[in-house]
Amino acid sequence: MKEHDDSTPEQHAAPTAPVAEKGLSRRSLIKGLGAASAVAVGSGAITGFPMIWAQNIKNVTLRQFGTGVSNLNDIARKAKEDLGITLQLTALDSDAVAQRAVTQPKSYDIADIEYWIGKKVFPSGVMQAMDTTRLKNFDKISPLFITGKLTPDSTIAQGTAPHTVGFVESADSVKFASEPTRWMTLIPTIYNADTLGIRPDLVGRPITHWRDIMDPAFKGRTSILNIPSIGIMDAAMICESMGAVSYGDKGNMTREEIDKTIAILMQAKKDGQFRAFWKSFDESVNLMASGEVVIQSMWSPAVAAVRSRGVECRYQPLEEGYRAWGGGIGLAKHLSGLELDAAYEYIDWYLSGWVGAYLNRQGYYSAAPATSRQFMSEDEWGYWMEGKAAQGDILNPQGEVMEKAGAVRDGGSYEQRMGSVACWNSVMDENRHMIRKWNEFIVS
Repeated sequence: MKEHDDSTPEQHAAPTAPVAEKGLSRRSLIKGLGAASAVAVGSGAITGFPMIWAQNIKNVTLRQFGTGVSNLNDIARKAKEDLGITLQLTALDSDAVAQRAVTQPKSYDIADIEYWIGKKVFPSGVMQAMDTTRLKNFDKISPLFITGKLTPDSTIAQGTAPHTVGFVESADSVKFASEPTRWMTLIPTIYNADTLGIRPDLVGRPITHWRDIMDPAFKGRTSILNIPSIGIMDAAMICESMGAVSYGDKGNMTREEIDKTIAILMQAKKDGQFRAFWKSFDESVNLMASGEVVIQSMWSPAVAAVRSRGVECRYQPLEEGYRAWGGGIGLAKHLSGLELDAAYEYIDWYLSGWVGAYLNRQGYYSAAPATSRQFMSEDEWGYWMEGKAAQGDILNPQGEVMEKAGAVRDGGSYEQRMGSVACWNSVMDENRHMIRKWNEFIVS
């Protein structure tokens, strides 16, 4: 979340080329796309293309739901302008998204969900696997979502790394594949590396570790977010930094590890360490902007929102690394025919650059960085992606000044930030026990 809360401000071709179900390389998938498209169009399998089809999708309405971080009206308006497709958006919090995806599968066409939610949702059979050969921008997707590694030498982070739940074994399978296949569960769209936000003018010393949030000097002036599946990950980063708990996998704790973690939080709460436990974007902004809190769990755009008020605030890189999250678009099982065609067209458009640039300007990352660059100035790209000092003012997607000339992004470049991920947001085998213990902590 995540920076994930509801309160935050194309090729149409039926692939026919034979492609093996498992063990595909990115190269073979891309080659399969080209061959498939050529066969389909050349054989007359698609008639009246593209004019009749293009006119027809202008009449399509797709119902999309997800968290407020990416269910944005500006994106819906641009999709209408570019494709003619009407998107009906519903923004919910993460827990409500997970519940609706499974219990109301006929109420949506597109699920815009996080990968840890997908781990729970996809095995239930309410969504359909997506054929990557229908996406001409598939090869532009960051390797983080294909292999789990930003570079060949990267270490795969703990937790629900997106690539571990990103593919299934076949078109009809609900079993996650151990390596890339032709069939994806979600087409990735948005992600980020989360850390602590601080008020440099109020903390009084350098902040370098997750454990600094537990410093008695900040008693009554700290906060963590109260979304159990995400808050527990921040707590794990804190406890591990303190040397209080040694985890086998922070993203899949044992009962004993959960109990130890919650006990540490409960003691800190009893001692008065925390000022609040926030759930919404606006809460986090107000706590920090007012000075009630000087160090807390925070999301990148929330830090930017505080700075936009003229208040000094920093998204602090920490020695232990970041907690990351990622989301993507998945398709409901019932979607078929022209609506399914339109959904594929929309997803490929999502990866084609305009949306990615929009998300980059919010402080997130595009799943297809190369395409987003085409929709950003060199100065914007340098600031957001390369860690360079801004040559001019940096604007948000609404055209308002976010940073002044000379500013450097907290944490540096894309490679520095996403290359320092320690764990991904996750759903644990002991998820029910974790939620029960978390709720005990909140009401204690």
